[in-house]
Amino acid sequence: MAAVVGISAVLSACSGGSNEEKANTGDNSTGKEPQTIRLVAANHPWTEAIKPLLPDFEKETGIKVQVDSYFEDQLSQKTSVEFAANAKSIDAVLFRPLQDGKQFEKNGYFASLNDYVTKEGGSTDDFIPSALGSVKNGDNLYGLPVVTESTVLYYRKDILEEAGLQPPKTLDELKEQAAKLSDPKNGLYGFVARGKRSPAVTQFSSFLYAHGADFMKDGKATLNTPEAIQAFEYYGGLLKNYGPPGTLNMSWPEAMAVFTQGKAVFYTDASALYTNATDATKSGVADKVGFAPFPAGPSGNKVATPPAWAIAIGANSEKKDAAWKFVKWATSKEIVLDLQANGITGALTSVWESPEGVAHFPEDLSAAIVENNKHGVPYDRPAIINVGEARDAIGDVINAAIEGKDVKAAASKSNTAFQNILDKE
Repeated sequence: MAAVVGISAVLSACSGGSNEEKANTGDNSTGKEPQTIRLVAANHPWTEAIKPLLPDFEKETGIKVQVDSYFEDQLSQKTSVEFAANAKSIDAVLFRPLQDGKQFEKNGYFASLNDYVTKEGGSTDDFIPSALGSVKNGDNLYGLPVVTESTVLYYRKDILEEAGLQPPKTLDELKEQAAKLSDPKNGLYGFVARGKRSPAVTQFSSFLYAHGADFMKDGKATLNTPEAIQAFEYYGGLLKNYGPPGTLNMSWPEAMAVFTQGKAVFYTDASALYTNATDATKSGVADKVGFAPFPAGPSGNKVATPPAWAIAIGANSEKKDAAWKFVKWATSKEIVLDLQANGITGALTSVWESPEGVAHFPEDLSAAIVENNKHGVPYDRPAIINVGEARDAIGDVINAAIEGKDVKAAASKSNTAFQNILDKE
């Protein structure tokens, strides 16, 4: 490595013209190797789908993209270490807006995209508003979303048809149908969803919003408002009264397994998980699964539609212009269309509204996602730095509701704990 670094330094000194200038233009007129930018990414379907397209980008711009990918937790650790050391080695980076984004932005790890977007004019107009909102801090845009999710209602088409029912459009209807169709004696439950303390929070969030509540407002915790308590009681009540045994230990794999084994009528979770329910090699009810938008609550249609992944430019990169060319290309309609054809749920409105963009997905699923996007909330957990601690506090109330305990008392205790987290930030 030392030898390579030394040789690189010599070549750089002798090459003529600044590295920044050449990287930014992608100029390869001298016949030397193309400029190279480094993308640090996750071992994710988006990364695998973009790799075969990179030769087209290089041909178009003269810029090569070196991809270093890691498992999610490794990615967070790797990028944190490099950024904290003020390394110039990260030109573009894939990140989780709701897990790492706020911390990284606060620490100054990301370059602002405002000037680039302003020069381009309208370059962000096509993004789903809720997805774009998750990569902003006030007026500062520090990333662009590349993978989105949406909380949808999975349901058994055959069971509803036999009962003469249509998919529920409201939470009241969901509760009524879950009660009517639940048959525990024969191993069929009306509803299943995440019940495990922390994992449950992201899917509970849509129930919270639909009840007119939120996790916080103006820096103040709001877990104990009447609307929030009503949401906790509703979600916990569904799982307590119509859910399967062991709900408190269920994250998405366990809840999905109950549904795909034919043991539940309704299931709410992320749209990105749909192939687990529709793939006959994974699901015993693959040909019986339907999808619907998240039901409206007392406060109307409000649903979590967060971006799972976004892309940013490293603040210390010496190749920011070249990195921007890549970011702009990777989030263009042409590329997003290509990626979405491979099952990557993108963040562009026009792609979701085009026949090509939804051809890969079940028709009712794409319709549910499009409808959800109209009423989207850009986060499915508190948009704070210490999100892990916050999820634990919120999860305590969810668990209390599932167990039939005093929800109001649990919400009051957790609200105090959550406020302490906010005060520390």
